Amino acid sequence: MAANLTRRGFCTAMAGASAALALPVSASTPMPLTARMAKAQIAPPQYAMTDVWSYDGKIPGSTLRIPQGGRLKRRLVNDLPVPTSIHWHGIRIDNAMDGVAGLTQDAVPPGEIFDYDFTTPDAGTYWYHAHTNSMEQVARGLAGPLIVEEQEPPDVDRDEVILFDDWLLNPDTAQFSEPFNHPMMLSHAGRIGNLLGANGTYDPVLPAKRHERLRLRLINAANARILDLRLHGLKGWTIALDGMPLEKPEPVDGAITLAPAQRVDLIVDVIADTGEEAGLLHLANDDSWQVLVRMPVTGKAATHTRDAPLALPPNPRMDVPGLDTAQQLEMTMEGGAMRGLSSANYQGRDMGFRELMQKGQFWALAGQVGMTETPFAQLNMGETVRLKLMNDTVFAHAMHLHGMHFRQVRANGSLGPMRDTILSLPNQPLEIAFVAHNPGKWLFHCHMLAHAASGMNTWIEVA
Repeated sequence: MAANLTRRGFCTAMAGASAALALPVSASTPMPLTARMAKAQIAPPQYAMTDVWSYDGKIPGSTLRIPQGGRLKRRLVNDLPVPTSIHWHGIRIDNAMDGVAGLTQDAVPPGEIFDYDFTTPDAGTYWYHAHTNSMEQVARGLAGPLIVEEQEPPDVDRDEVILFDDWLLNPDTAQFSEPFNHPMMLSHAGRIGNLLGANGTYDPVLPAKRHERLRLRLINAANARILDLRLHGLKGWTIALDGMPLEKPEPVDGAITLAPAQRVDLIVDVIADTGEEAGLLHLANDDSWQVLVRMPVTGKAATHTRDAPLALPPNPRMDVPGLDTAQQLEMTMEGGAMRGLSSANYQGRDMGFRELMQKGQFWALAGQVGMTETPFAQLNMGETVRLKLMNDTVFAHAMHLHGMHFRQVRANGSLGPMRDTILSLPNQPLEIAFVAHNPGKWLFHCHMLAHAASGMNTWIEVA
């Protein structure tokens, strides 16, 4: 395993942060989005450039922006030496466009193309990433932001996307530490990097002005790292989670937890004085709060702060009715180091934990390791489902449902905000509810991508 890299050891920013790119609403030929090998100066200049896999040579991929209700057309061109595909994370789109190799499409072979073409019903902050051997391909750089803009955007001075990531690099070579499927990563918390940053830079800087109002779109694209963030020199409100607007902006008070694949939209006012530094802090391994995104304050945008922001307009189909008559399902998460499995079904046969380990499989959902020919649940179009999740492991899991959003059912029966990814903690049962309104085959998996690669994958079908 590689040694830790410190901020002192890696103190310079990586070049090549992605720029926003407006998408055409209609075009006869889809714009290409090329998955290819590239080099990025992730480490400081005295280190070698890192060999990465990228979209169009950028780490992260370009920010794709499209209006709500618009049509996204992109041609995946695979210039990698391996098959790949693209998942449009959080967008409630047609099943054939979901990008899950082996379930909704075949992986795109090297040298081949695949056209993605879908409308975007929901405004909000989303992202796109590889969904073939995701554990390795996302870690190597195949991810980028996808922003669907509201017809009536909020009153802010700037709209900024911050895509967090971490990289596990060999300090001697500045190359990715291998193998990606190391048993320790598969069976423990996942592949956690030793170099943390945002927008492709280790030391991201976002200049600001006093009393400036910003919309910050935060995306956790890390393979396994759970981020705990705190505002510094900023006053903020949460306005959306996983792309879905909150009914009322919630003042940020304390830490913001962002599990892998989750997003949060904030509106923040810069309250630090000119000459000071605002920014985002993160909770480090030594339990200290350290600067992650620096925001040096120069000049003033206004003479005073504004009133609290208004709520964003709701997206369609955000209600979850029919809880009392909903179909009820249960799913237990088992496996991993320090607890393991007594046995589970893998490839049609019951196996003990030792045999599963030998096959590189460590986790089970509802007694099943990995994908099966039949779905975990067969659902009728339009029915409401309640799914109880029980985490009998010693690790956290970021559970992601494709194709639909859900709400957590709290202990008192009330519903939480809409999400597409929820953090399940050990020995803390939780329940989610959703309406099966999108037909097709939809993946449900842990977004600690090493966990998904070693067993935590299943699927449901909406008839």
